[in-house]
Amino acid sequence: MNLNKDIGKYGETLANSYLRALGFSILKENFRNRFGEIDIIANKNNLLIFVEVKTRFTKSYGTPSESVTRSKQKNIIKLSKYFLLSKRTLNFYIRYDVIEILLNSNDEDYKINHIKNAFYA
Repeated sequence: MNLNKDIGKYGETLANSYLRALGFSILKENFRNRFGEIDIIANKNNLLIFVEVKTRFTKSYGTPSESVTRSKQKNIIKLSKYFLLSKRTLNFYIRYDVIEILLNSNDEDYKINHIKNAFYA
């Protein structure tokens, strides 16, 4: 198994639970096409949120959200437009969020930092 993929999948599971606890419905996980992948697509009260989840054990290479480069943002925006067109979803406001998850290597504790409106189309 690939450790980074396992860590990423675990982080997405934590983010999914976090969003559900806030009352969001999860519409799609790991939505993919040729432009890339969106980790979570959720909605609540006519708000459609495209979420990038970044999970790390340390900030040695910067915060998790710093790894969501402008290029990555552009790919997520392209994917979101494709999703909206393919689902004929028109009655939603949209938002792009990043959820950072910092794991603790000593135990099962973790911190979630939900960055709303992390970037714009």
